[in-house]
Amino acid sequence: MKALGGVAVLLAALVVTPAADAAAPCKPIEFHVSPSGSDRGDGSAQRPWKSVEQARDQLRTKKRQQNCDIVVNLKAGDYVVDKTIAFAEADSGENGHKIIYRSADGPGKARLLGAKPVTGWQKHNDTIYKAKVDRSFYTLFEDGKRATTARYPNRRSDEEWAPYLTSVLKEPEKEAVQQWIYSNPGDWDKSWDVSNAQVVVWSGGSWSWFTDTVPIKNPSWNDDQITLAHWTRYAMVNSRGGSRYFLQNSLDFLDQPGEYYLDFAKGELYYWPRTSIDKVMAPTVKTLISLSGSRNLAFDGLALQYSDFVGWYRNGWISAGDAGEPHKYPQYDRQIEMPRNRFGAVTLTNTRDIDLTRLHIADTGFTAVYLLFANERVRVSDSLLENIGADGIKVEGGYPGEGDISGQHTFTNNYIHHIGELVPGDAAGVELMNTGNNEVSHTVVKHSARYGISLEVRPEVADGDGYAHGNVFKYLRIEQAGLDSGDMGAFYTYGVSNLDPHPITNHVSQVVIGDVIPDTSMPDSGTRGVHMDAGGCGFSFENIEVGKVTDDKYQSYQCNEVKNANWAAGFDATKMEYDKIGVTNAFPYPIPD
Repeated sequence: MKALGGVAVLLAALVVTPAADAAAPCKPIEFHVSPSGSDRGDGSAQRPWKSVEQARDQLRTKKRQQNCDIVVNLKAGDYVVDKTIAFAEADSGENGHKIIYRSADGPGKARLLGAKPVTGWQKHNDTIYKAKVDRSFYTLFEDGKRATTARYPNRRSDEEWAPYLTSVLKEPEKEAVQQWIYSNPGDWDKSWDVSNAQVVVWSGGSWSWFTDTVPIKNPSWNDDQITLAHWTRYAMVNSRGGSRYFLQNSLDFLDQPGEYYLDFAKGELYYWPRTSIDKVMAPTVKTLISLSGSRNLAFDGLALQYSDFVGWYRNGWISAGDAGEPHKYPQYDRQIEMPRNRFGAVTLTNTRDIDLTRLHIADTGFTAVYLLFANERVRVSDSLLENIGADGIKVEGGYPGEGDISGQHTFTNNYIHHIGELVPGDAAGVELMNTGNNEVSHTVVKHSARYGISLEVRPEVADGDGYAHGNVFKYLRIEQAGLDSGDMGAFYTYGVSNLDPHPITNHVSQVVIGDVIPDTSMPDSGTRGVHMDAGGCGFSFENIEVGKVTDDKYQSYQCNEVKNANWAAGFDATKMEYDKIGVTNAFPYPIPD
């Protein structure tokens, strides 16, 4: 009890007395956390707590009505996250004041690590090491760089997903199959052990829209057929050809540095290190920080590194109504993630007034920041997001026609690069789904297999039942988008406004889009700078510049306003505010090469 006495004294300052003036300025109450702290600490600078969880719990149990901000200072160092750090309604700031968790020694210095070193390595052969592990995981890292799950065929480089094999149509009646892959004779080696293997496939034949990661159920080598454990989003063949795919996670595929194989049944990890086997990290969690029902919280300057992926991934349900729940627009089932995939390194649900500032989020298994359903006034700013498994920032609003529950978010001064590393299909730097009155500004998105920025609802949704209105996109730079997909735009919308007269409610200005050139293996229709798909109407575009593309720089119905864009005659480059496009001078991290 004596150890908590200091906390009680400090928190006494937070009690609001009847005579207190709530509007009077006050000095924030400060607490301290350090990797060398103690569970017996009192949160002072001299006796800091040891973990974010301990600080959260102490504030939850000790705080009374709050009349100043509370600042929790995290000293520089590594904080290993074995279990998701969860914040609930009880952890909220009160009376309009914040509770702020910040990196006390500068941006990126306090690091929350969702991974642990792998130890106990032994030589398997001259180049490959082997170790026992106590859990399954679906990505791996060496010295801050993602390893590649051993695959066939080998990827061309760390920057590319290609090359691929291509599925074939074995029999005419098999064109619609979504659980079988057929190969050309000789594509596969009958000696392969694929008991732990998966297929990563751009399902849909020649379409290159979504990627599925699906475990192999069993191979039938003599029939050149593989049966998958789950259906893919689309069929493996369409009238224009087969689906691109590769196989992964077999010891038979482990043939170069930077690749690993995990035997899930035996708990055995095999790895060929690039440099040092002593720097291999395996993820412990899929989500580092979750916020549910929280309000008036802030996280400033923290580094969040490493999180896990899943063993089976498909984007959305296959058909309308597959969610098994009654909805006004069951087609939206096909647009949103299935419940098992609704997570990010930071996951927010039913939150208000959350600030995520000056973060450095890296090496995630899935999305970096995921806003699920009911969230209001979330701010992500001045942050570096890099080497992300799926989307950088994803907002997933509720079902159309059932209430506008997500919006008024601000995403500004962020640098987001190398996204979709594990989910190249449908990945975006910022993806907004059925959400409105948001601002995306002063942002760089670089290196994506598919989108840079996207805003989506569904084309079946009647005007008034979709909520993707009032959004502002400005001062954006998108580079190296569309690297491995087609029928897309670096700036993309889908089903936003469907009926005349299409009032202008979304605004896009001061955007530079670099070349949008896909891998030569990509069989789909061309790439575009701006693609307003299936009712992408009610937008104004002003001062937009697009580089080289393989189709149109701008594709849209005649339902938007365009002023000064370089796909139209009379483009005036002097109206481009190049010095303001992208992150500002206030960005706190070095700009990545």
